[in-house]
Amino acid sequence: MLTAFARAFKTPDLRKKLLFTLGIIVLYRLGSQVPIPGVSYQNVQICVDAASQGNNSLFGLVNMFSGGALLQITIFALGIMPYITASIILQLLTVVIPRLEALKKEGQSGTAKITQYTRYLTVALAVLQGTGIVAAARSGALFSGCRVGDQIVPDQSIFTTVVMVITMTAGTAAVMWLGELITDRGIGNGMSILMFISIAAGFPGALWAIKESGKLAGGWIEFGTVILIGFVMVGLVVFVEQAQRRIPVQYAKRMIGRRSYGGTSTYIPLKVNQAGVIPVIFASSLLYIPALVAQFSTSQSGWKTWIETHFVTGSHPYYIATYFLLIVFFAFFYVAISFNPEEVADNMKKYGGFIPGIRAGRPTAEYLSYVLNRITWPGSLYLGLIALVPTMALAGFGGANQNFPFGGTSILIIVGVGLETVKQIESQLQQRNYEGFLR
Repeated sequence: MLTAFARAFKTPDLRKKLLFTLGIIVLYRLGSQVPIPGVSYQNVQICVDAASQGNNSLFGLVNMFSGGALLQITIFALGIMPYITASIILQLLTVVIPRLEALKKEGQSGTAKITQYTRYLTVALAVLQGTGIVAAARSGALFSGCRVGDQIVPDQSIFTTVVMVITMTAGTAAVMWLGELITDRGIGNGMSILMFISIAAGFPGALWAIKESGKLAGGWIEFGTVILIGFVMVGLVVFVEQAQRRIPVQYAKRMIGRRSYGGTSTYIPLKVNQAGVIPVIFASSLLYIPALVAQFSTSQSGWKTWIETHFVTGSHPYYIATYFLLIVFFAFFYVAISFNPEEVADNMKKYGGFIPGIRAGRPTAEYLSYVLNRITWPGSLYLGLIALVPTMALAGFGGANQNFPFGGTSILIIVGVGLETVKQIESQLQQRNYEGFLR
């Protein structure tokens, strides 16, 4: 692998792409440290230090995707999260809105139009989320347990609030632009790379916090145990992410004029984890809603106490069971809307393809649906177990939760983006007659 990296840097155009990507990453991390105007930096640091000693922040998921920039209230505080949300919403709407479905089938021009809609929706969501974050910072709800939490924004005038929201929205637009620059002129998918960097940026601090809070051999026993568990989880994730069921497809030979077409054999790859990390993100986001409602509620009724007891700490059996069931449900839901067996069967029939032993048309669609439903079960259970490992196995190592470094969302994104980027570098090396990473 080191030899492959050396060959990548020796290739002029590939080296240029890698250096350009690294430069964008440096700019992104620099913007994640610059506070927005109107915020008291000293009070923010006091509250961040106090929050790091607790279990979890209500905004922990967004903070993880922003690389810790949210709680620092920087210009890139929202990070890549609005774009992720907008992309998911557009992908879901493509199934129910005929106009979007028609655009998707138009090819490159239709995809460019959907991308433009995603940008507009990203800016709108950034305005909404920025307004919510600024309101939470002004009221003290962003750091509810901090003694200076209500002094984060000293000047609470309308002008200052508008400037803060505009700055955060502009930061989100800049992040989106940086991601597209990486996609066009760098290596890998830009949005995925920025998401990877945001999550990886929190690894050293979180791991060192485990060492500091440990009690065995100065915390080194806990630190080593977590590292070992992390390597095991990475190996498991790589194994399952690479696993797929290959459905053989045979194309009939056709004679057009004096030329023969078709007669080739290929396959349809159905991944065990067809839904990727989307079910974990959906489930995590949905479970934040009860805690969010309870935190902003001023009543002291029984329902608020019940929610704070069962759905805030993340280690309660109700929370664990609900989290697991939501992941399984969203895994099936997302696979159902992202893979259409009828459409695949019709395309195969149109070009003379068939699965050996299965008739073309409706029987092919039923067979694909049958295989997909059964292969999604182990994939959904795997996602649920990976997401719950930090809560169940690492709860004794200092604040393990669903946003723990080796937790479900973070480890799936880190490994998935890493594999995707390595494959792209490997393919470009092989085009130049070099051996890739996987020999």
